[in-house]
Amino acid sequence: QVQLVESGGGLVQPGGSLRLSCRVSINIFDFNAVGWYRQAPGKERDLVATINVGGRTDYGDSVKGRFTIYRDGAKNTVYLQMNSLKREETAVYYCNARNVSRNTWGRGTQVSDSE
Repeated sequence: QVQLVESGGGLVQPGGSLRLSCRVSINIFDFNAVGWYRQAPGKERDLVATINVGGRTDYGDSVKGRFTIYRDGAKNTVYLQMNSLKREETAVYYCNARNVSRNTWGRGTQVSDSE
């Protein structure tokens, strides 16, 4: 019954920034990791960033140094700050939360090149 609701997507210029939010319907610390993946048309769904229960972060190679994942436990929300966005990063961005008994995906939020 856990639900993940993404928000914050939209149109952005190359070099611009967006912040995505993933609100989880239960305590985010019930999951081993919460994070973001993205899928462009015709492409595989790829890792963007994750944060685990202890605060360890992992990033896809292409976003290191530009994206930051962080969380607010009181709000059960995980954020993805995306800076210096590239045209080719147009994709649907999906939130994911997993533990030993659950692997849950949100519906996704679209990030698109405004040009």
